[in-house]
Amino acid sequence: MIFLFVFMAALLSIIEWLAFRLVRRQYSKHARWVGIKRYWFFLIIIIWLAFTVNGFVWPYWRATHPRILSAMSISFFVVFVPKLILAGFEVLEIVRGTLAYGANRITQSSSPISRKSFLTRIGVAISGATFFSFIHGVTFGKYAFRTERLRVAIEDLPYGLRGMKIVQISDAHLGSFNETPRPVLDALEGINALEPDLILFTGDLVNIHANEAEQWIPAFKALHARFGKFSIMGNHDYADYGPFEDWEREASRTRLKEIYADMGFRLMLNEHVRIERNGDELVLLGVENWGSGFRKNGDLTSAMRGSGCEGTPTILMSHDPTHWEEKVMKSKAPVDLTLSGHTHGMQVGIEIPWLGVKWSPCRWRYRYWAGLYEEGGQFLYVNRGFGVLGFHGRVGMPPEITLLELAKG
Repeated sequence: MIFLFVFMAALLSIIEWLAFRLVRRQYSKHARWVGIKRYWFFLIIIIWLAFTVNGFVWPYWRATHPRILSAMSISFFVVFVPKLILAGFEVLEIVRGTLAYGANRITQSSSPISRKSFLTRIGVAISGATFFSFIHGVTFGKYAFRTERLRVAIEDLPYGLRGMKIVQISDAHLGSFNETPRPVLDALEGINALEPDLILFTGDLVNIHANEAEQWIPAFKALHARFGKFSIMGNHDYADYGPFEDWEREASRTRLKEIYADMGFRLMLNEHVRIERNGDELVLLGVENWGSGFRKNGDLTSAMRGSGCEGTPTILMSHDPTHWEEKVMKSKAPVDLTLSGHTHGMQVGIEIPWLGVKWSPCRWRYRYWAGLYEEGGQFLYVNRGFGVLGFHGRVGMPPEITLLELAKG
């Protein structure tokens, strides 16, 4: 951890230096340069304070001082990402200057090399736009809930299941909200207007401890679905991320199971249920968390045992999409549709469907990170998440409620 902190501190210092070089070149002759420098050094203090707090006390404060950590997290990302962009453009300027110098030497030209080019101005503009985008993301973006509507065509879907409406919510991370903000309550209340047949919650109700969900029981209890509400455990639901003793973790897990029941959800722990609609049946599987690099409590074999899922339309609730890759696809499990979350789309990205644009840094970590995927007639839907974690904002990756309608393929 000390080595990692030193490495990150050195990297941050280099980014600071590169970013300041570009800003100085752009504004050093500006009338307000002195004021700009003061503002810049104020931002340096903020980013290093946030970096130090999150680097040293995050494991201890995330359970005891979540609001302070939230403020530090917001401060770091809002300041750091625009500076990272400035640093990137400064690297491009260094490359441009080096190439221009080399060309002058080869041609024996005495033409002066401009220290400020169009690249510098573009870098400043993009960095500024990013800064304001992040400000919007932590104030309004995290509350800009949207309902993602789509049809999933399952081969040979029986007539009685056609048109079945399933609402998926995931990654509420209730500990990231101070009290119960009205926009979040409005988003939850809007679910009933969708008139779902099923409501499926695919894990991560809390961040650290079950007590984060206590005040939210009435809001989740008020959700209604014709054939019931079902949930599974996400990696954050096991109280693994706080400075707790084993008995405290176990107590939190026990209480979380009780909270799910109080909310009216059936928590599925490597098990299944058969749901009948208009004379036809659907198998719903629910596994505990299983993720590459995370807790692996999920047991798909146990969940399927005795379910009769072969030959019956089957939906799997599994928090981490890597489970679909490693355990569903590789074992050729008879699962028509898997519903996951976990990734949040990294809460930062850009999606323009009509242009075919879909990008997030999340794709560097996860092959399947947001939206609907299909391979060999089997579907995976990755929900972008309802809440926030780490960076308490959303930029180009709005919080999501998903409405899926089953159709015949």
